[in-house]
Amino acid sequence: MKVACFALDGVRGIGLVDEAAAAVRPFEPPFADMVALIERFDEVRDGPRTGAPIPLAQVKLLAPIPEPRRNIFCVGKNYRDHAREFAGSGFEAGAVKGQEIDAYPAVFTKPPSSVIGPGDTVDLHANVTQAVDYEAELTIVIGKAGRDIPAERAFEHIFGYTIINDVTARDRQKNHKQWFMGKALDTFCPMGPWITTADEIDAETLQVICRVNGELRQNANTRDLIFGIPSLIATISGGLTLVPGDLIATGTPAGVGIGFNPPKFLEAGDEVAITISGIGTLMNRFA
Repeated sequence: MKVACFALDGVRGIGLVDEAAAAVRPFEPPFADMVALIERFDEVRDGPRTGAPIPLAQVKLLAPIPEPRRNIFCVGKNYRDHAREFAGSGFEAGAVKGQEIDAYPAVFTKPPSSVIGPGDTVDLHANVTQAVDYEAELTIVIGKAGRDIPAERAFEHIFGYTIINDVTARDRQKNHKQWFMGKALDTFCPMGPWITTADEIDAETLQVICRVNGELRQNANTRDLIFGIPSLIATISGGLTLVPGDLIATGTPAGVGIGFNPPKFLEAGDEVAITISGIGTLMNRFA
């Protein structure tokens, strides 16, 4: 199933998405937020109780988890072609030719203040950066708490999947010699449009597509991940407890703005649409 966080007349709700009918059905009784649904999902898994359908056109879709309770974990350089284009772009501090593929996943975080929903506007922050880039990413939503999770049991801890655009200020990423400063600006984590539960898709064979103003930029499959989903969960949970609602963005394919010569950075008025098979499309404009 697909579950969404939405607002109707200023009131937030959690509902079951019916794509065929272009509607959302609020859960009854209502859940306080998406994390509450994740924690009590067994109550609705086999027979969700919902109210009357509301046309999607009448609601405002929000980020599926608007205020993450803990971390948004992000993984860098997790597709081989992207690792090579990043290393060759001149924007990776300390890049060494021939060592583009890391032995261990690069992990960083984005703060809750960076999260916005589908259709929201991304602030280009022209006062602090002139090199804003896009990154389409399949994102894991943790459903079951765990620490030191073995890779072979990783999928037991996944509630579902959503999409994150890991928007990045490349100049800040390079100048500060680490990634947080380039990734953490307000509005730099568009998320949505909803969550598809893990039982509906094979996350290891999903197509990840990104278009900028309709132009195809990224087109890859999650089977090309360097560090797969089980490996990422095992690594990140080592000595660190993952809790329901935690998010893990799994990395972006080749085709980001710095992969072009000259780079194609985002400008005011640009529209970025990310589509992942089995989930949907996340669209945001930049200003």
